[in-house]
Amino acid sequence: MLNFSVFSDILLRYVDLHDIGSKCVGFFRKIQSMKNFNPETPFNELPPLPPLIDIETPLVLKACIAAHKELAQLKVAERLIPNQTVLINSIPLLESQASSAIENIVTTTDELFEHAEGDGGAINSATKETLRYRQALYQGYQALKTRPLSIAMICDICTTIREIETEVRNLPGTALINDVTRKKIYTPPEGVQLLRQLLTNWQEYLHQEDDIDPLIKLAIQHYQFEAIHPFPDGNGRTGRIINLLYLIEKGLLETPILYLSGYIIDHKNQYYSKLLKVTTDQLWIDWVLYFLAAIKETAKWTTEKIFAIDRLIKSSRDFIKSKASNIYNKELVELLFTQPYIRIADLVKTNLMGRDTASKHLQILCEIGFLKEMKRGRDKLFINHRFLDLLKQK
Repeated sequence: MLNFSVFSDILLRYVDLHDIGSKCVGFFRKIQSMKNFNPETPFNELPPLPPLIDIETPLVLKACIAAHKELAQLKVAERLIPNQTVLINSIPLLESQASSAIENIVTTTDELFEHAEGDGGAINSATKETLRYRQALYQGYQALKTRPLSIAMICDICTTIREIETEVRNLPGTALINDVTRKKIYTPPEGVQLLRQLLTNWQEYLHQEDDIDPLIKLAIQHYQFEAIHPFPDGNGRTGRIINLLYLIEKGLLETPILYLSGYIIDHKNQYYSKLLKVTTDQLWIDWVLYFLAAIKETAKWTTEKIFAIDRLIKSSRDFIKSKASNIYNKELVELLFTQPYIRIADLVKTNLMGRDTASKHLQILCEIGFLKEMKRGRDKLFINHRFLDLLKQK
């Protein structure tokens, strides 16, 4: 019986292009690259996009419809809370925490929100790195308002994440290592010229006009970016920021509030194994189905979280109005939900009230049990503990 690898070799050498067509040759070249894959050597045979197999199977399209439905409901929920700062300051920070945890950069929700404004005293290195992810995500979100996703934009994003000027890597030695065995599981392509060619192809694919569903395209580009691994460090986090920005660029979300990394951290082994199976076996369908499930589940989770935040804001208005009607106003309550950790200066800088009045109001809110006071050196922090507890709930 003829060995399949031998068959692909023969076909590549002797096929008549006029008889079989260039696409078929490309397909068998991909088979050849799979056969030659060695985790110890750079995968310079990484095929360019698009994949030559038909990914839009009935099963994938069914999963697409379900993911789109949940995303559409999330887009409606985004508008439920008039003060967008409430969502932009909270859920993206949870996304930052989960995405960083995938890279074993671990911090607590309390630490993150306490230092979210960067003025909460001593900050450990993991918290600093996670906050840089949030900064990079917001930076990309703002950049999208004037220009599309591009190689230059992702270099800027990775620079913010790493806090060091970052360009496409030009030195060898980058590899993905198994945390347990410490063996190489994947060595990405090497050579700055090749990397730039692959990135240019990736960028063109992002903006190519075609009939491919944007969610399928999102899954495909994510694999390709991770496989290219263009930077010395920060690739995983940059790639996950790209996911959110692409959804916004395509009009599927208005703000970067999808908690996509939450699903990935809960299914981390599947995430890495299915990415690798695309490289070794061209198992695109399995990867795309995994990714669509991630979008569906996290869109549903995020929508439910927004509904819960909205309910808490409304019940908080009623509580403060009944217990301290003399200080109640709607703007004050909304401000108390822009961050779980509140400082006197937060009230003052909004021009809502002066420092003495702000101090008095926050003290009253502590007395009625709505806030909890905590001292950090000379600073006073007031914690919206119900909001913090809600954000910590999985």
